[in-house]
Amino acid sequence: MKPDRVTAMLQIISQVKAEFPLYEPRTFICGANTDCSGCPKKLLEMVDSEICYWESAIKRGVVPKFDEIRRFGKMCLSVRRALLRNNLLRTPM
Repeated sequence: MKPDRVTAMLQIISQVKAEFPLYEPRTFICGANTDCSGCPKKLLEMVDSEICYWESAIKRGVVPKFDEIRRFGKMCLSVRRALLRNNLLRTPM
């Protein structure tokens, strides 16, 4: 059975919170060097702001549209690839 849209968004948020190093100190340091592939600090801030927005919106009764769920999931996959390139994730999914 497929989850409803709110449940689907909350499942993505839960998985991202479990896997991404959103609040680890090592991710708040800018690696201003040539080894950096994308800025992990800015990417994680972007993901965190989206998570905060959707958690708040869902609490207010806003139901995400399919396109919004897809866009959020796609953004998280892109950020995940950047984190892997920067060696900030331990294991690939």
